[in-house]
Amino acid sequence: MSQPAARLPLWVDFGLIPLLNLVAAFAVAGLVVALIGENPLDVARIILYGAFGYGEGVGFTLFYATNFIFTGLAVAVAFHAGLFNIGGEGQAYIGGLGVALVALGLDPYLPWWLLAPLAVIGAALFGALWAWIPAVLQAKRGSHIVITTIMFNFIAASLMAWLLVDVLNPGAGSMSPGTRFFDAEAVPPRLSEILAPFGVDLGGSPANLALVAAVLAALGVWLLLWRTRLGYEIRALGHNSSAAAYAGVPIARVIIIAMLISGALAGMMALNPVLGDQGRLLLEFPGGAGFVGIAVALMGRSHPLGVIFAALLFGMLYQGGSELAFEKPSISRDMLILIQGLVILFSGALENLFRPALARIFAPRAA
Repeated sequence: MSQPAARLPLWVDFGLIPLLNLVAAFAVAGLVVALIGENPLDVARIILYGAFGYGEGVGFTLFYATNFIFTGLAVAVAFHAGLFNIGGEGQAYIGGLGVALVALGLDPYLPWWLLAPLAVIGAALFGALWAWIPAVLQAKRGSHIVITTIMFNFIAASLMAWLLVDVLNPGAGSMSPGTRFFDAEAVPPRLSEILAPFGVDLGGSPANLALVAAVLAALGVWLLLWRTRLGYEIRALGHNSSAAAYAGVPIARVIIIAMLISGALAGMMALNPVLGDQGRLLLEFPGGAGFVGIAVALMGRSHPLGVIFAALLFGMLYQGGSELAFEKPSISRDMLILIQGLVILFSGALENLFRPALARIFAPRAA
């Protein structure tokens, strides 16, 4: 019979193992870069400088990280319930519809500081509703959550294409699908405007107050999962559904609630690009953030603090990768995707690569 996994100190489980996975991923990526004739250290320098070396780069890194915090938290909540919500992309897409409907309906009447909280509610509500049907199918009919959520991504994409071309487009039928621009007074200020009086220069980066909402969401997820009865039920379900049912946890109800929370968090991702950056709803605005959220949750060990750090890592790869593609034309976008894929591989599929050796070192001490 297989032995249960050794219990490791928290700093090893949540700190050292992800760090080693990350180092291994970048080491392999460095070998690939060397094989195409580039200096891996020079590439690393360009990525780091592009992400953190100047104000505008930092702003773009924070902008991308904001998207990934929301979608990473969405996946993490589902993970804790033993569910694999792969539908964050579609839930974010529909969340954008909620943001746009609030803004389009109320922007002539409300300033941004009154409209923004309503937009948060709209994004969360629409994202949760898009996760509700897969949740019910899983809880009541046994349909696999992976199949239903990924199919709902395609449904969301088709629905939004129709809405943005034929319904919400100010010139219906236009080849430029999107809504009208929101009123300028309804769009929250960017972080560059807020921090400029304090001497912080973020240039023309689109980072905005959605970052604050993302950090607050991470705090809320931590409080929910580790400080409430519902959070205990969600984690108990994820650890052992049979034991949870025997202990009186209402399995179907907890599955549905966990997926609603997950969908709401994914839907809130739309606040960043739709309300905070573009000032309108455009086609394909999620840009794959829902799928990156899976890697962020894996890398962050499904802990809200880990999700924040993992989101910053992927924000660095996105922004630093853009700088790298400009500085090193020989390194294509495909190479950047390869680096991201290696991080996902070592953080997910090879997560236990270093665990056995570390268990031999640290598990006796932990005991």
